This record gives sequence, C-alpha cells and structure tokens, in this order.
Amino acid sequence: MIKLTRRQFLQRASIFGSMGLVASYPVFIERYIVLTNFYRIYVPNLPAAFSGLKIVQLTDLHYGFLVPLDLIRNVVERANRLKPDLIVCTGDYVHEKNSASQIDQVWPVLSELTAPMGVYSVLGNHDHWADTSRSDYWLRRTRQNLRHKSVRLERQGQHLWLVGAGDLWEDHSSLDSLLAGLPDTDCRVVLAHNPDTADTKHSSRIDLIVSGHTHGGQIDIPIIGPPVLPVRNKNYSSGLKVSPSGCKVFISKGIGWSIYPVRFNCYPEIAVLELVPEKA
Repeated sequence: MIKLTRRQFLQRASIFGSMGLVASYPVFIERYIVLTNFYRIYVPNLPAAFSGLKIVQLTDLHYGFLVPLDLIRNVVERANRLKPDLIVCTGDYVHEKNSASQIDQVWPVLSELTAPMGVYSVLGNHDHWADTSRSDYWLRRTRQNLRHKSVRLERQGQHLWLVGAGDLWEDHSSLDSLLAGLPDTDCRVVLAHNPDTADTKHSSRIDLIVSGHTHGGQIDIPIIGPPVLPVRNKNYSSGLKVSPSGCKVFISKGIGWSIYPVRFNCYPEIAVLELVPEKA
C-alpha cells in the first residue's frame, strides 16, 4: 500500500477535482449561460421606414430534460425586457416525442411574449415529433401562428412581409407557393426552422431567412469548428450566412440541446437582430 503525504494527497485531489470540473463544465455550466447577442443585418429591399427594426429571435428551447421551465421563463422575461419591435420564434419548443405534455407546459409561458408589432412563430421538427395538432393548437391560441402564412407589417406607409415556412423535414411547403401574391417590390423575411430551407428549389426573391435548428453545433472546436451539424449545407452553422443562390440566412444558436446534452464554446443565445437597408 502506497502512503501519501498530506501535500501529495492535496495535489492529487486538486488534479482530480479540476478534471471533474472540466468534464462537467459542458453539461452543467455553459449550457445554462444564456447570452444576449446583438447582430446588425443589412437587408436588401428593406424600406427606409424599417431601418433599425429590432427583432428578438428565440429558437430551439427544447423544454424538457436538463432544460427546466424556470429557464424558459427567464428567457421569455429577458426577451420582453429587451423591448423589441417584434419577436419571432423559429421552432423546437419541446424535446419529447409522441406526447403533448411538454407542449401544454411550455406554451403558456411562451404566450407571455409581447412586442408592439407582434409575436410570430413557426414549428420545428421536434414540435411535430411531439404532437403536430397540439403544437398547431397553441400557435393559434396564442395568436402567434405564422406557419404557412404571411403577414404584412407597415411603417409610415411602407411595407415588410413576414412569411412562415413549414419545417423542412416534417411539413415543408414550396417557398414559391408561400410567396405567391406578395408584391414584387416589397421586402420579404422568411421564418424557417431549418436553414437548409434556403437551398430548396424556388425562384421567388427572399431578402432574409431567419432560422435555428443547428444549435451552432453545440460544440465549437477552435479552428476546426462544430464536428456535428444536423444540416446538409455544413456552412449553415450559426450567425449570418449566404445561400448558394445569394439569399442571406441568419441562424441562431438557440437555447436547448438535441443530439447531445452539452455546450462547449457555443453558448445558448437570445438573438437580437437590428435590420438596416443594404446599400446599393
């Protein structure tokens, strides 16, 4: 039996304690540090009246295991305190499958979101995997429903269209059909849970797509980047990207987790988007 001096014991205890802290950090610490991140986005065809439009985006809350309702309440309260012009939510509000229990718990909290120009929400794949009809019920009950719909916002006689795309995996609709009938000269902003929606076949002009789904990969290794992204286009990690067709796509890192319950160098975020006209 090897006897340790007090100093040796304390050194080893310190080493093992540090190792435990490092191992637990991605699971129990960073995943609960929700940042408020600000982005200025230059949008083609944005009317001058909408310059400086402040949008708060919430996405991928994944209420459920390791994402308590108190965290969701805190996120909702913080979103309201930011006093945005409007709030958009881009899907995956729950984590479970084949059950409506989490849906019925999280949506009364989401119903407390408020903004002067409205709150607009679409569904993600997890909302369908849990219960499509119940998710759709809450969209309608909260009057946040933008799924397969469009709404015209007006400022000083100028217009901006918000369009809600279906989830790419579970209820995708042609972007051309969703945009049909919108004035050609008006600015169009599309809410789409999955950023791969930007790469689907369409000929209609889209000025900005706002999405989530990727969680930023949840693990972002310096130089290498995220090792896992649940999208076909691996350029769609997080932040502002440009699709192969030239459409701007903003992707939030979201709040919760999906594939693995960790966050490393990829903090959850409340995204605040400031829209400004793109200069010719």
